[in-house]
Amino acid sequence: MEVLIENPEPLHVMGRHAAPVLSVAFSPNGEILASASESGFVRLWRVADGDLQHFLVGHTGFVWSVAFSPDGQYLASGSEDRTVRLYQVADGMFLLAMAGYLGPVRGVTFSPVGQILASGPADGSGWPWLATSNTVWLWREMDGNVSRAMSGHTDCVLSVAFSPDRQVLASGSKDCTVRLWRTTDGFPVQVLKGHTGPVWGMSFSPDGLFLASGAEDHTVMLWQVAGGLPLYTLEGHTDSVWSVAFSPGGQILASGSGDHTVRLWLTVDGTLLRTLEHTSPVRSMAFSPDGQTLAAGLDNGAVCLWHITSSESPRVF
Repeated sequence: MEVLIENPEPLHVMGRHAAPVLSVAFSPNGEILASASESGFVRLWRVADGDLQHFLVGHTGFVWSVAFSPDGQYLASGSEDRTVRLYQVADGMFLLAMAGYLGPVRGVTFSPVGQILASGPADGSGWPWLATSNTVWLWREMDGNVSRAMSGHTDCVLSVAFSPDRQVLASGSKDCTVRLWRTTDGFPVQVLKGHTGPVWGMSFSPDGLFLASGAEDHTVMLWQVAGGLPLYTLEGHTDSVWSVAFSPGGQILASGSGDHTVRLWLTVDGTLLRTLEHTSPVRSMAFSPDGQTLAAGLDNGAVCLWHITSSESPRVF
């Protein structure tokens, strides 16, 4: 299965943030898109027409990451201001703040059953009774209490991702490695080495068998989760790879870069399918749940939506 690009131009561009868009995420039903920026604000857009639904305030620093809960009711955001904030999606209501970080929260996500995971701190410090700069934190969703902390990286954690079955947690770091952890007890399963630059983006394939990582070394690496073996390295970007995302079917891997492009790769062999040109560096990306749309957050504050469909015929337009 390959990709069909039905329209060589973006469907539409959402109203611009005043600063680079560091994270985008679709709600589970694909109807709402969240975007977060260096301005410290989070916006919720209606995908069908790009209408702004809610403007979420409260953070006092860059918002590095946003994620919807599996049921779509809540949105979590991680920020430079050392907090994770939880909002109600329906009305944009602020619910609670998870504080205690001594550094920026670079990544936040939910497990498939609703437990929040956030990474940090990123400034080389930490709670002395819990962990140091290499810590990945697990939080309980509604009370904001820490359930587990996992240490091992030798520099700050920049990205995090759960496997689809939530049994494995991946963390990418400024130390140029990816670490795999067992979520049940925090046991370090694998250390994946191969990148020569900080790892900013990670994504598990839908079946959980593979992990993609993007780094400042301009490459994307695809790993086999069982055994932590590198399968191949995707080259072609001419700047840092900030974001990677598998399509819902898993056949396509997208990578967004500082070179103003999104590249679409065939995951089975790493073939480059298409390059989507943008007017600004691509800082973040996300596929819609049905795989029909790809959202890209840009350095110039824009969020672009591309119409992408899947077909059994091996064609690329």
